[in-house]
Amino acid sequence: MYVKGVLTSLCVIASLPLKTLAQSNVTNNGFGSTPRDRLYIDLEQAQHVVSAAIQSASTIVPENVAVVDLSGQLVAFARMDNAYLGSIDISQKKARTAVLFNGLTTAALGQMAQPGQPLQGGSHATSSILDLFSFPGANLFCYCTEIEETNGGLIVFGGGFPIYDKGHLIGGVGCSGGTVPQDEQIARAAIAGAGFTTATD
Repeated sequence: MYVKGVLTSLCVIASLPLKTLAQSNVTNNGFGSTPRDRLYIDLEQAQHVVSAAIQSASTIVPENVAVVDLSGQLVAFARMDNAYLGSIDISQKKARTAVLFNGLTTAALGQMAQPGQPLQGGSHATSSILDLFSFPGANLFCYCTEIEETNGGLIVFGGGFPIYDKGHLIGGVGCSGGTVPQDEQIARAAIAGAGFTTATD
């Protein structure tokens, strides 16, 4: 009886830190702050962006809509009925691309990767990009690498936009399922509809 009582007490004591830890991490999960505290888009904000995108797309074309935080991680996503399955991945990569390059739109990055531009890769890499590298074999690296092949896959055509809140970059949105102009129109409407902007001003 004594041993049983001791064991029961030990189990209760051992479980206390775990319960306390679980209770203290309900909102911050060990971070000690919320995404908004860190100037990252949070779930509620991301869902507003997705909802605004769906509202805009409902009269245009079925879309896939992805919202990522400042680190490029997915926060919210929606695939409208009959939206292309192949565009799921594209929408997420569009959103990631916009934040991985500090707020460049996917269209702007695409322009910089055109022939004769600073980020052109492939067999016609320019001296401006080669000048960025000084390690042995840099020429081979630059001649074989297209910008869209880096970072696990980027998108260099329109439809990916940064999300700014009061001048701070907090995340990105990617829309895919229509033409490039349609995707861009819906992404812009999503950002504005949620009360954010696509630039610092």
